[in-house]
Amino acid sequence: MSFEKTPGWLDWYPGPSRPAFRLPPGSVDAHCHVFGPGAEFPYAPERKYTPCDASKHQLYALRDHLGFARNVVVQATCHGADNRAMIDALIHSGGKARGVATVRRAVTDDELRQMHAAGVRGVRFNFVKRLVDFTPKDELLEIASRIAPLGWHVVIYFEAVDLPELWDFFTALPTTVVVDHMGRPDVTKPVDGPEFALFLQFMRDHTNVWSKVSCPERLSVSGPPALGGERNAYRDVVPFARRVVESFPDRVLWGTDWPHPNLKSHMPDDGLLVDFIPHIAVTPELQTKLLVTNPMRLYWPEQEGA
Repeated sequence: MSFEKTPGWLDWYPGPSRPAFRLPPGSVDAHCHVFGPGAEFPYAPERKYTPCDASKHQLYALRDHLGFARNVVVQATCHGADNRAMIDALIHSGGKARGVATVRRAVTDDELRQMHAAGVRGVRFNFVKRLVDFTPKDELLEIASRIAPLGWHVVIYFEAVDLPELWDFFTALPTTVVVDHMGRPDVTKPVDGPEFALFLQFMRDHTNVWSKVSCPERLSVSGPPALGGERNAYRDVVPFARRVVESFPDRVLWGTDWPHPNLKSHMPDDGLLVDFIPHIAVTPELQTKLLVTNPMRLYWPEQEGA
């Protein structure tokens, strides 16, 4: 089956630089995706976009190029609740990947057990209206209650302005809850302003809530450096991510977000994204927690400290 990319779709950056920052041994890219390939794993009929192909082989080549040891592959919205491409990537990772699935109420307990055996450790609930259609909250709560006995967590993706109306639902979830990309703060607003303060309160009041401090390329207004410029890109995001890392050092994760779906302005150099890390986790201890200790505790607890 052939698929035509969404007009204006930006393909992932084909020649990422080698990071200047040396990742701690055992580092985990805790947020990335695979797209298809569409001929093997068709895109969902209800999808809001059609991406370029981005295979497991290309993802794991990037992992090795950047210096990561492991990946967490998050189900892409273009595949809906058909998790076959993501699970195939886990199976062929040699134990170096875990996954986050999208499931519907109709999923069977046997299917959940099979996904667990393949390496799935969470489900993702997406509340970004331009990406997905609304799923009733009672259905999501039912799913959360069914995955809890497996030790899975819930990943939530939302935008900062929507946190007040989603607060009660999020705090009712019976699992660890991982927020994608700090809840997408508006970095033109003050880091000490009320909107971001509410997100910090959300994490402070609920110790089961973690956050990914990833995707500065999505949040930044200042953007990447000029060609040949300094390697410390996306400076306007640094105060927000650093605040989360330093406030909650044991509940933060980081990922590349490769292959960077739905970016409109530019496609980031993944080497530059890695060089963003020491600006938000400024000590070796914080870097090790962010990149090794925390993701291992969440996704490979049986290997933590091994």
